[in-house]
Amino acid sequence: MAVDRLVNLPMDPDTATDTVANGPHRWLSFLRSRWDVLLAISAGGALGSLARWGVGALVPWTGSTFPWATFIENISGGFALGALMVFVLDVWPPRRYLRPFLGVGVLGGYTTFSAYMLETRHLLAEGQLVTAFTYLGGSLLVGLCAVWLGIASARMVAFGWPRRRRRRHPEQSTIEPTDYQVRNS
Repeated sequence: MAVDRLVNLPMDPDTATDTVANGPHRWLSFLRSRWDVLLAISAGGALGSLARWGVGALVPWTGSTFPWATFIENISGGFALGALMVFVLDVWPPRRYLRPFLGVGVLGGYTTFSAYMLETRHLLAEGQLVTAFTYLGGSLLVGLCAVWLGIASARMVAFGWPRRRRRRHPEQSTIEPTDYQVRNS
């Protein structure tokens, strides 16, 4: 069946299904088994949203000009996410709450795809075609470059440059199968 094919897919260790039941109550079981991680994400999201609000207050948008606040938020958030992932995956020892709190919570609350799309739509509705398409494409291209720069910068800080990258915590690179995956293989 289709469920059998899903069991053998690679899993994120933060969302492994070893303690989650199948059936109609699986979401309730998931919430009971991961409430602490969800709380960490919520706390981080509140902090990230406050930071985004602060940037928006410092750089207000008039509705017909380039939306610099959201651009700055998304670009700096992309840079921070690239750097964070190097440290979380390659440098620091595993921590249950670090990636959910900082990566999903703080940076997820700080960056905003919805405002990016709404501002683009607003610019198009106002007839600001050049600004809208510059914002749309520029955010994407500069954002991808920011993630790459974040990764490169973090690797330079953590491992030196141009020395080869090496994992400081090799135990992170070996993923042990969960009890659930072993029982169902």
